[in-house]
Amino acid sequence: MSDYMLSIAGKVVIVTGGGKGIGRVYCRELAKAGCKVVAADIDDAANADTVAEIRDAGGDAIAATTDVSDETATQEMAVKTVEAFGRIDGLVNNASLMSVLERRDWNLIPVDEWDRVQEVNMRGVFLCSKAVYPQMRENGGGAIINISSGRFWNGTPNRLHYSTSKAGVIGLTRSLAREIGPDNITVNAITPGFTLSDTQVSSSGDYAKNNAPPSDRCIQRHQYPEDLCGAVMFLLSPGASFISGQTLNVDGGQHMH
Repeated sequence: MSDYMLSIAGKVVIVTGGGKGIGRVYCRELAKAGCKVVAADIDDAANADTVAEIRDAGGDAIAATTDVSDETATQEMAVKTVEAFGRIDGLVNNASLMSVLERRDWNLIPVDEWDRVQEVNMRGVFLCSKAVYPQMRENGGGAIINISSGRFWNGTPNRLHYSTSKAGVIGLTRSLAREIGPDNITVNAITPGFTLSDTQVSSSGDYAKNNAPPSDRCIQRHQYPEDLCGAVMFLLSPGASFISGQTLNVDGGQHMH
């Protein structure tokens, strides 16, 4: 395969939840690969930090303050991207509620908390995809990457709302791929394993020090955000232009399908 088939240099990519955690690492690594990056996070200060880090390293990025559960905000995100860079080539639907959620039995989850998780994790994917679609169609194609979760494979207990939302992302990915495939837009999902991002570590303490990697993981080490970047970059690249509706599991071989 030629280098061109894997190159993403010059692509304009929006990363939701790009202000912190795994999203910030996506933004940073995409910028290193030559993308023009839009960090779309609800947290203004976190957005600014991501953009500053990229620009300090010589990359090209802007911030777009975005509540992914709000349709007006997602439409403004798309408009701001086009105003800054002229087009939209890729969307990484990464924004999610998880690390802030208290572990509890399913029947003790408050209804308002259940609804908020679905609003961000499911409706956010729908609204952001809807916002970028007209521009991608006009451009003749694009790539949408939805970040689901390895919890989809094993039904992890005590965060039923989160696991349910991430299973829904898989269904959305498959159906949307069929609907917008004729517009030359690919839609795929990634299911990460438990990943030690800065937000996860801050909510879990020194997890890597106090816990061994999962014993059923083929590659016996902890997973970090950088482990996911290759999959994201590939799915944005010309080499993945004939792949759609698929779920790529990235967890060191813990789950196989």
